[in-house]
Amino acid sequence: MIKAMRTAASGMIAQQTMVDNIANNLANVNTAGFKKSKIEFQDVLYQNVRKAGTATAAGTKVPAELSVGYGTRVVASVRQFTEGDLTSTGNPLDLAIAGNGFFQIEHPDGSIAYTRDGAFKLSAEGRLVNSDGYYLTPDITIPDDAISISVAGNGMVEIIQFGQDDAVQIGQIELARFINPSGLSAMGRNLLKQTGASGDPIIDIPTQSGMGQLDQGYLEMSNVKVVDEMVNMIIAQRAYEMNSKAIQTAEDMAAIANNLKR
Repeated sequence: MIKAMRTAASGMIAQQTMVDNIANNLANVNTAGFKKSKIEFQDVLYQNVRKAGTATAAGTKVPAELSVGYGTRVVASVRQFTEGDLTSTGNPLDLAIAGNGFFQIEHPDGSIAYTRDGAFKLSAEGRLVNSDGYYLTPDITIPDDAISISVAGNGMVEIIQFGQDDAVQIGQIELARFINPSGLSAMGRNLLKQTGASGDPIIDIPTQSGMGQLDQGYLEMSNVKVVDEMVNMIIAQRAYEMNSKAIQTAEDMAAIANNLKR
């Protein structure tokens, strides 16, 4: 009975982690560029009472094993990089990636982080920055006399300056993609960082080398589907409840065994 309690407890812990993950997905349903995560489970060690193929006294072989498992454990929270819906903002500094790729953001320490959140602003120097003031890289600086900004699908940035009629190219936005984007590590603030599992970044301009194209005046919203998350929450809740019932049943059986002498 003690084994049953521990096994069921592992199931309750695993389902609690699943609910925690669902809660985080739902909390970020309106976070631009957010990618939902999915919890993955594995069964754990087994007590092998009798192995399949074991010879019997009669000279035959046991056709199936006799083993008892010790429950489950959480092994991964896999980020799902399906595209979110694009919403029109009308802001020329808002950029959405239609397809693969990440914007490159320079941290204050010089390291590069990656994001799908294209809600950019201008710094006091006219440089494109994210909501925390971190610079987009390669650097794009908008002159103070610019009256219009145009970002093409291939990332070419052009402006029209005051008193001029012709557009002038001032920069080129580049994107990065990874062989295994699920290997990227979440840093918070809508940023991801490279790990040994993600591989090195492949960098090129939009529409080249498998990169998506840019849509100016749009933002990519979260790919969280509320209905799916609510269904998953119900499933996790029921699994949690069933494991709690298993603990209660094991406790009742232990109580019966302890009271046999009465």
